[in-house]
Amino acid sequence: MSDLIKASVELSTIIIFILCSILAGYLTKKYVANKLTSYLYWSSGMWFFAIGVFLEILFAFNIRDQFLIQTYLLVVVVIVELLALGSISLVKSDNIKRVYLLYCIIISAVTLYFVITEPVGNLITNYVVFGPLPLGIIASSSLATFPAALILIVVAAQSYRQKKNNKMLSIIIGTIIVSIAGGLYIAKFPAFLYIAEFIGIILLWFGFF
Repeated sequence: MSDLIKASVELSTIIIFILCSILAGYLTKKYVANKLTSYLYWSSGMWFFAIGVFLEILFAFNIRDQFLIQTYLLVVVVIVELLALGSISLVKSDNIKRVYLLYCIIISAVTLYFVITEPVGNLITNYVVFGPLPLGIIASSSLATFPAALILIVVAAQSYRQKKNNKMLSIIIGTIIVSIAGGLYIAKFPAFLYIAEFIGIILLWFGFF
């Protein structure tokens, strides 16, 4: 059974990494062509997502150390923030954009501090990062994840109400699922994390392509 779980995790992470990397490359190309800030943040978020999934591949193959785990914990926070920044770029108020960008920078710095200073131990369970986190990391990650999820939901509702654009709705729902998958550590059983990541990527593909 353990070998089956390991094989499923390895295959899932590789497939998700490929899909994520292709989408990240496509969004980068869109940004280069259009110079829209939303595409800059979304493409950056997807590249960080690809980095996070690459780390999950390493964990699936039992390649791990404290630095890799710490990097993963920080990357998860950055993913959520970048995806939310991409969505909030659609808001007209420049003040709201600046305030949230500053908030993200501060929370990222605080998270980095706690990731470096608090001992995280061996958090790999069933080949994924899952386990009790230090209080500082939990608090800073929550301060990044929950406001980001709220922003994504609000922007999604407003965008859909104004434009009735199913592609935009698919993008926002995809980013919400991806954010929840990484930020809330729902992977007590590995399939939960990778099912959420896969669904999120598929929704993003439908939205962007």
